[in-house]
Amino acid sequence: MKILVGYKRVVDYNVRIQVRPDGTGVVTDGVKLSPNPFDEIALEEALRLREKGLAEEVVVVAIAPADAQAHLRNGLAMGANRAIHVVADGPVQPLTAARVLLKLVEREQPGLVLLGKQAIDDDANQTGQMLAALWDRPQATFASKLELDGQVARVTREVDAGLETIEVDLPAVVTTDLRLNEPRFIKLPDIMKAKSKPLETVPMAELGAEAGDFLGHGPYAPPARRSKGVMVKDVAELVAALKAKGLV
Repeated sequence: MKILVGYKRVVDYNVRIQVRPDGTGVVTDGVKLSPNPFDEIALEEALRLREKGLAEEVVVVAIAPADAQAHLRNGLAMGANRAIHVVADGPVQPLTAARVLLKLVEREQPGLVLLGKQAIDDDANQTGQMLAALWDRPQATFASKLELDGQVARVTREVDAGLETIEVDLPAVVTTDLRLNEPRFIKLPDIMKAKSKPLETVPMAELGAEAGDFLGHGPYAPPARRSKGVMVKDVAELVAALKAKGLV
């Protein structure tokens, strides 16, 4: 079985986000970019399934600008067999990403597609669900445990009420949650090996995927600064201050 893994590049989660002066977005020039944490978990799970003998090939896919090849080499260094770089000129919204992934699914014919449940740059949590709908195949989102048994995937999902276990027929789309696994540390020999692994570059226009960038956004602005705290002498003064603000 072949597993296709979405592998998005985002601003590193340790970076303090700065809004552009003109309010059109966040500053990305000179900022550290890293794999989306949820996508790293998806890739780790794919590699573990391959190591168990349940899959033969793991393919990582990124829809990103032309300078993202080092990002994909990172996925190859983790252990993916090969990578596909769909070159996009700018940001890609979830529906467009799902349509691009569908074209790759039709070409690659994977038995399982693993995606992070969301990307930490937009937190949209939409691409996996949209891909499943376009592909007309089952989906299991927010996976914290994944087991394969022949042509069935048993998925434990994290839902509002706790945990839910479902079974879906393969091929299917599974999106991963934080507690599914802990991604492995990449070693130097693996980085060297990744340089010789196949990395295919495909212009997005060549795939023939219809654009779905219909979402607009207003101006960006940093959160308002917090006002300084107020020191009170005793409980009575605290209660009086709260009443003055209409909080009690």
